[in-house]
Amino acid sequence: MAHIETDLGALGGVKSARVNLTGRRVAVVYEDGVIAPQALIDRLGFLGYMARPFDPRETGLTKDDRENARLLRALAVAGFAAGNVMLLSVSVWSGAEGATRDLFHWLSAMIALPAVAYAGRPFFYSAVNALRLGRVNMDVPISLGVLLASFMSLFETINGAEHAYFDASVTLLFFLLAGRYLDHLMRARARSAIAQLISLSAEGASVIEADGTRRYVPARELKAGMLVAVAAGDRLPADGLIREGTSDMDRSLLTGETAPETVKPGSLVHAGEMNVTAPITVEITAAGNDTFLSELVRLMASAEQGQSRYIRIADRLARFYSPAVHTLAAITLLGWLLLGHGWHDSIMAAIAVLIITCPCALGLAVPAVQVVASGRLFRSGVMIKDGAALEKLAGIDTVIFDKTGTLTKGEPALVSPLMVSTETLALAAGLAQASKHPLSRALVREVAKRGLQPVSVSDIAEHPGLGLSGQYMGEAIKLGNRAWCGMEESADDHGLLEFAFRRGAKVPVLFQFEDRLRPDAAETVAALRQMGLAVHLLSGDREAAVARVAQAVGIDTAVSRASPQAKLAYVDALSKAGRKVLMVGDGINDAPALAAGYTSMAPSSASDIGRTAAETVWMGESAAAVARAVRVGRRSQRIAKENFALAVGYNVFAVPLAMIGFVSPLVAAVAMSTSSIIVIANALRVGLGRTADAGSAKRDADTAPGTRALRDAA
Repeated sequence: MAHIETDLGALGGVKSARVNLTGRRVAVVYEDGVIAPQALIDRLGFLGYMARPFDPRETGLTKDDRENARLLRALAVAGFAAGNVMLLSVSVWSGAEGATRDLFHWLSAMIALPAVAYAGRPFFYSAVNALRLGRVNMDVPISLGVLLASFMSLFETINGAEHAYFDASVTLLFFLLAGRYLDHLMRARARSAIAQLISLSAEGASVIEADGTRRYVPARELKAGMLVAVAAGDRLPADGLIREGTSDMDRSLLTGETAPETVKPGSLVHAGEMNVTAPITVEITAAGNDTFLSELVRLMASAEQGQSRYIRIADRLARFYSPAVHTLAAITLLGWLLLGHGWHDSIMAAIAVLIITCPCALGLAVPAVQVVASGRLFRSGVMIKDGAALEKLAGIDTVIFDKTGTLTKGEPALVSPLMVSTETLALAAGLAQASKHPLSRALVREVAKRGLQPVSVSDIAEHPGLGLSGQYMGEAIKLGNRAWCGMEESADDHGLLEFAFRRGAKVPVLFQFEDRLRPDAAETVAALRQMGLAVHLLSGDREAAVARVAQAVGIDTAVSRASPQAKLAYVDALSKAGRKVLMVGDGINDAPALAAGYTSMAPSSASDIGRTAAETVWMGESAAAVARAVRVGRRSQRIAKENFALAVGYNVFAVPLAMIGFVSPLVAAVAMSTSSIIVIANALRVGLGRTADAGSAKRDADTAPGTRALRDAA
């Protein structure tokens, strides 16, 4: 990994190069116009790696199937040869002598040598490419060990010796291939969710032409502005706005919710979502690489490319592997010869050292955990944009929440008066629909939810800082603040948002709105506190509104009326005090604080700037994703340390045993393969943890002051 990254990074115009070992990809950031992609591909070819531009659609099963088939064929040939040579060796072990023994040795050679030549190709090709470039990779000592055992056996056969070791050669290769095949299968299982994401994308769409005719257009050729017909049961090929039709849409990709959501003309829909019940016509607003689905793919790729501290350590250790293992093998060979052992026993001991020290386990120890953890979080609605964020999530000791859009939904809902005449509500909505004010939109939503139509109002005028006015059946009507509508001001608004409505000389009606909590907000805070984390609330909202939410979710430390600069200063102060802060926010005003935190999270509903600044993004309404991400981060960090210890401990324990002759080449092959499989299997444990993270703290959350009252009000 380090060799590729260093070599590519040294090219002019290349800003950075990052290798994804598990995904078999390298991501390069370069200056367009200074260096061309083909130059990067050519350089990788010079380094011994056949490369081509990354196409997300090739991350599915086809490529893995080809690799599986290649390894499986090699494994089958090695297994066939091992079984038959073992049968032929039984007569030799039983005491066959002279011409009979020599005949069985030659028969074994006729089976074993072609099998080694064919089944050993995955190792031999890799080793030759490395040597051609003046490098030594992990397949060089493996190939050297297999070939030495085979040629020694052939030498013994030609000279009519009593023993030949063709059975050991092909069985050794069989176990090496079995380990690599299982390693490949488990890597494929651990591999990213990118292939799953891409599978959600439609291959094409039926485009509606200006004359009403339809033609099929591949997804890659779709453009913004096109009208496409989407039948029930089809997935959307691009992002867009519904122009005709009402249907139910499976939006689990975006919201994490399995229940379909009703969409109608004007609704925004995204590529990858499935139209469930009725045909619709969609006007494309974003296609190809500009869709929300493509953004998710890029986020997942970024997550897998990130390197944690442990990956960098493992990479540095693996860099010293080749010189060290060949030195140890040479020392073993010379040591055995100096102690009076024969060439045969000395070479077999050296072969065991070459094979048992393969650093596969060390190279996979951390990347496998990172990929499994990112995949598990994605499936539960959390996107990790940087692999290093997992390590950071495990190390945090403080969580700071913004209020609006983070602990709350960011969508005011009418809570009072619940019993109001339909005429008054429809009339107020008639004024409200002329304004873009959040409370005006909330009032219009409430009217639509009740199945009402806003009343037509004439002479509507908007008065900045005051509200709206208009005429209805000869009466003046107003919608706005208390004073504007002739109501007395109140010293305590209980943290609610207010709109007053007045019709002529009638008594004004006060509409009160509440920005409702996200599902599981209180449970999430309780879960974080159970993990030993300090939880703060930092908001630019009014003191009463902030205090109401803080009391409802159980946060003791709350700061209100905080400007973006104040939020940044607050996070900086905690950081300078040695705290490792997870900042959770959603707006443009949170972006500086998100960037200043040790790590950061944002909901998918956040502003573009907020999502860009955050290292982790969660989808759906539930705030439980925050606690879930921290739990998975901690679990992955613990398992990464276990894997690192297993990989290092294996080599510390196994190498001395091989050097003193306690391990044969065959046992070495089994041990090496087993160590890699154990490391990957341990990494898969990340995906077996509990998923109901915040739910375990529900009982404590329910005791938080004000939680039940706020829920009832909502």
